[in-house]
Amino acid sequence: MSQHKLKLNDSKTECLLIHTDRSFLTIAQPVSVRVGDSDIPFSGSARNLGFIISDNMSLNLHITHICRSAYTALRQISSIRHYLSISATKKLVCSLVLSRLDYANSLLAGCPKRYLDRLQKMQNSAARLVFRTKKRDHITPLLQSLHWLPIEARIQYKLSLL
Repeated sequence: MSQHKLKLNDSKTECLLIHTDRSFLTIAQPVSVRVGDSDIPFSGSARNLGFIISDNMSLNLHITHICRSAYTALRQISSIRHYLSISATKKLVCSLVLSRLDYANSLLAGCPKRYLDRLQKMQNSAARLVFRTKKRDHITPLLQSLHWLPIEARIQYKLSLL
């Protein structure tokens, strides 16, 4: 950085010590890394272009963040749902909820099913909001009529496009 006359922005710099849970317990953990004149403390997670990665390479924080922000948007849409047509609701859900699901979803390829299930539940809730159906109603016909692929298929489709 000093060769190219770049300055480190301490407030935007994060440092991760990638580890497995077992290996992390057996070694002494450093507190920070010194870069130039700055001490950068280790963090439990870091965000890069909106994708959150934890120090043990788990996707749990990222999936939790996606679900939290998507459910917030879904609740906001549901508060005005009775004023909206199905078409308008579908557009709002696609732009405010499904866009969160689709952003960087190719990085979720091969992740454990329990994470994809959480995202699928969120997508199912979005489809139910569009059609005003009950939680116990079968979801597959709703997703098909909306032309929405299930989460796992959305990830595969994105990878195929790339």
